[in-house]
Amino acid sequence: MNGMLRKDAHNVLFLCTGNSARSIMAEALLNQWGRGRYRAFSAGSHPAGRVHPFTVELLRRLQFPTAGLRSKSWDEFTRADAPVLDFVFTVCDQAAGEMCPLWPGQPITAHWGFPDPAAFSGPEAEKRAVFAEVFRQIENRVKTFAALPIERLSRLAIQDEVSRMGQAPSDTAA
Repeated sequence: MNGMLRKDAHNVLFLCTGNSARSIMAEALLNQWGRGRYRAFSAGSHPAGRVHPFTVELLRRLQFPTAGLRSKSWDEFTRADAPVLDFVFTVCDQAAGEMCPLWPGQPITAHWGFPDPAAFSGPEAEKRAVFAEVFRQIENRVKTFAALPIERLSRLAIQDEVSRMGQAPSDTAA
């Protein structure tokens, strides 16, 4: 695969400030839709220390595995024993604007911004609907990414594709 390093599963890190909703959703989604081609992780620059309860509730209701999902610092992915990353995607605007660590492996990076469902204030039923809508938006983007024929693309072509996805409206697939 012209420019990528491995032929086995590609490691993908999703970043958000709190690592409690969007990045956790993206991790669960890519582990599902990547079908062994990708190994997804998530982390935050200032982790909340817990996965948002509505995130867990939504994932369970949709029958996604939740074991092992946890809010953690991006520092875990800068250690010598951390997985070598092929891709790093920021999913919130605040994390995209922060100075990120240097990631081992020189991963391809892109920003895929999504609204923060945890920031919504309103009745619980409306909040659940917002979580479900953001989940749907992330799922569209993840499915598009998982369908890329990265084995046949150059590193530059892959970078162009994932960057283009981040510029597409989040309510539709790229």
